[in-house]
Amino acid sequence: MMASSTAASKNVLERLRLWLLACLVWAPALALAAEIEIANPQIVAGDDGYVLSADFGFDLNQRLEEAVTKGVVLHFVAEFELTRPRWYWLDEKVVSRSQTYRLSYHALTRQYRLSTGGLHQSFDSLSEALRVLSRLRNWVVIERAADGNPVVRPGETYTAALRLRLDINQLPRPFQISALGNKDWNLSSDWKTWQATMPAEAR
Repeated sequence: MMASSTAASKNVLERLRLWLLACLVWAPALALAAEIEIANPQIVAGDDGYVLSADFGFDLNQRLEEAVTKGVVLHFVAEFELTRPRWYWLDEKVVSRSQTYRLSYHALTRQYRLSTGGLHQSFDSLSEALRVLSRLRNWVVIERAADGNPVVRPGETYTAALRLRLDINQLPRPFQISALGNKDWNLSSDWKTWQATMPAEAR
């Protein structure tokens, strides 16, 4: 009877351990479920090299809208990677690029501003600013080789990957603390991957 009771206890403990392990594995994934959808990614040849275009589908929740309206700058980071498959070793990372967009509101002019690099655009409404942010166009991800040694070869197929995320590490410190583990601030996409065959460079 004692042996049977001990075995039953071990069985219960084992099931509890497996349940806790499942919670640890799946809970973060559920908390960070993709809030941004990526569609129509495409790499084409441009004047300065290869350029990337894509569409991002997302909306700001009430918490993020209020934060922007109250003067908090939101930083969105677009990240791109290009890898070359290798049968004998790990895939080779050929290109890695990132671009940051700053979304802000200026109370004096009552306009929203979207900035990237040295470029700035102003909008009368948040929806207009988000519409432009959701349309990635002509981002130079592979520059034309000046020395005649191209980074990629036309006609060769690579694995391309793209994602967009809200970077909470660039929020003001008090907001960084409140954003930890808070789903209202978890705005990101999964990595969108596709097979990209490089077109001939534009002449």
